[in-house]
Amino acid sequence: MSWQAYVDDHLMCDIDGNRLTAAAILGQDGSVWSQSATFPAFRLEEIAAILKDFDQPGTLAPTGLFLGGTKYMVIQGEAGAVIRGKKGSGGIIVKKTNQALIIGIYDEPLTPGQCNMIVERLGDYLIEQGL
Repeated sequence: MSWQAYVDDHLMCDIDGNRLTAAAILGQDGSVWSQSATFPAFRLEEIAAILKDFDQPGTLAPTGLFLGGTKYMVIQGEAGAVIRGKKGSGGIIVKKTNQALIIGIYDEPLTPGQCNMIVERLGDYLIEQGL
């Protein structure tokens, strides 16, 4: 299966008539493995800051998580594994695997729990595959 199929078929899937606003699979060096057409252009510094928070949990909390210039307030996550952010009625989730970052961006009517399920399920699968 191609990386684009993972984004199209698994991350941008339909959940109760709703779907993520944008999604991507990035290498931990910031390279784009695959992304939805709606995924925002980002700066490598933003990815570096996300990776730093995985290594040193809590570093994003004071400043927020930035992606594509959009600031998300960091909320609870799982140290070293998942970072969750909120902005208005939407948010972002970043799941770290052995080699990649799985990123999902959502807005209402998709719920944070649905976004978590979509992104973390794919991330867990890739971890099981050694990726």
